[in-house]
Amino acid sequence: MIRAVETQGSCREVVTQLAAVSTAVDRAGFMVVSSAMQHCLIDPEGAAEDEDGLTTDELEKLFLSLS
Repeated sequence: MIRAVETQGSCREVVTQLAAVSTAVDRAGFMVVSSAMQHCLIDPEGAAEDEDGLTTDELEKLFLSLS
């Protein structure tokens, strides 16, 4: 993708590749937050003791920041 930009490649291909990367990163973020939220629902006391110490409110804010 960088090479395509540097060599003045097709704008269509560059934008298509950027869209694919963006979608993949968004999906990965949703999966991480979703997994953490499920963990909190299954074991709320254990989740509160985890290193991150994220509350469900904080997880919700993280989730919404992905949109």
